[in-house]
Amino acid sequence: MLSLPNILTLSRIVAIPGLAALLWWPGWHTGYLIAFFVYCLMGITDYFDGYLARSSGAVSKLGIFLDPIADKIMVAAVILVLTAQGILRGPYVGDMHVIAGLIILIREIAVSGLREFLGGLQVSMPVSRLAKWKTTFQLISLGALILGNGLPGWNMEVGALLINVPHTVGLATLWGAAVLTLITGWDYLRVGLRHMD
Repeated sequence: MLSLPNILTLSRIVAIPGLAALLWWPGWHTGYLIAFFVYCLMGITDYFDGYLARSSGAVSKLGIFLDPIADKIMVAAVILVLTAQGILRGPYVGDMHVIAGLIILIREIAVSGLREFLGGLQVSMPVSRLAKWKTTFQLISLGALILGNGLPGWNMEVGALLINVPHTVGLATLWGAAVLTLITGWDYLRVGLRHMD
């Protein structure tokens, strides 16, 4: 049961409280750089646990259950802590960037519930290519937001504004992920509605 892919997945879940703790102090830039390293390591294990499971034929029910949960917990934890610490702020719209994070969290919960409902009906909901792009945007955005707070001096002037490059990339890709989240969430909902009385 505890194959290498499952151990990698569990390591991501175990690392989440540590990642959240590192993000808790936005003034501690070194902590954010360490958090960025931990976050990247978690992303690498996410890739390798799936790759190893498929290539070695070690796909297990435990892995199928844990892998999406690990991803969702990590994303939710990072969004919540960054929101609490005021990191999801930017020029012009202030903390309205929190809405993008909220869209992502609502979709994750809704799709999880939909998958559980359809699972009881023996209906599978495969991950679409667009959903994979959504995940990619999500992971890039959160990583960039973490890095931006770890490197507060990585700035450039855009007109009259002085912007932090990774932070701005993080906010832009967070909105990109939110838009893809709405599209893919609607696609999944349409599939689910076909099986509801």
